[in-house]
Amino acid sequence: MVTLIELAIRGGHVWWVSPSYRMSTVVWRDLKNVLTNVQIDKNEVDRYIALPTSGTITVRSADNPDSLRGAGLDYVILDECPLILEQAWTEALRPTLADRNGGAMLIGTPKGRNWFWRMFNSPDMRAWRFPTSANPYIPPDEIEAQRASLPERVYLQEIEAQFIDDAGGVFRRVAESATAKEQREAVEGHEYIVGVDWGKHEDYTAITVIDLTTKTMAMLDRFNRIDYVLQRGRLAGIAARFRPRIIIAERNAMGDPIIEQLQRDGMRIQPFTTTNATKAQIIDGLALAFERGELTILNDRTLITELQAYQSERLPSGMLRYGSPSGMHDDTVMALALAWSGAQESHPLIAFEGEW
Repeated sequence: MVTLIELAIRGGHVWWVSPSYRMSTVVWRDLKNVLTNVQIDKNEVDRYIALPTSGTITVRSADNPDSLRGAGLDYVILDECPLILEQAWTEALRPTLADRNGGAMLIGTPKGRNWFWRMFNSPDMRAWRFPTSANPYIPPDEIEAQRASLPERVYLQEIEAQFIDDAGGVFRRVAESATAKEQREAVEGHEYIVGVDWGKHEDYTAITVIDLTTKTMAMLDRFNRIDYVLQRGRLAGIAARFRPRIIIAERNAMGDPIIEQLQRDGMRIQPFTTTNATKAQIIDGLALAFERGELTILNDRTLITELQAYQSERLPSGMLRYGSPSGMHDDTVMALALAWSGAQESHPLIAFEGEW
């Protein structure tokens, strides 16, 4: 921002480009605050500021790359570049710099080996990498807390600012963790927890049982194209064999009425509301368990395939969105993540007393 203001004071025409309109709103607000005591003309609609020196500052979003084409610029800043389409730079913004021999600053958190990575390594660019530890306002113990709580892939990318080859992949060490032996019923003295991801028709219902005593996956049941009455009966049968401490079941969409009926039937079941934030929490916890070798899973082909294909995507808001690739399912991943979330001491399990 200081760079843009200095150039505008000298009469330059400069732009700040964010991935989305929402993200550009923050920049526009901060820019106006910085220039509070400066005589300027501003246009709130076009987010355009004119200084007495004839220099201009414009804040734009890259939602529509074609809208960025226009007159020559002296400088442009692209913020959160991995979230901006490459064509916004190559076809729209870079040509606007040619007429005035302008410059550019590209900023962003690494996200795999994409066009931002290529620009970072381009001989035409000067490049710097600043890990979070370079920020003097962030306490070192906060960084250490992040190291302890985040999966290694996420920590290296988000905190160490490193370009990771498999930045889209979420789970590591999946195959080497597939050493658990299936249990058909409870082992005396062991405690169990169950995770359920509901589905119908094209989607699958997945039920995962984790042995809390040994931190191993004890059972996986996956099925589709059966009505909810039979699904409830199938879960009830598994619960009767393992007598779990709690069943954690997704409540979104069709889950709510099934859960209510199971609770009326006296089953120990805790609803889980899936949002982007809660999903990220349980997926990160499961990824961390794989990296630390805390959980072993069954050598089930469907489960391993879904885990290895599972991916993350950074949203314009900066948050990560988790999910399976197009055309694939994630039901076994979600059922395992739900069960594992209940295996953590920090999970607010509901306490029950008495017999089933």
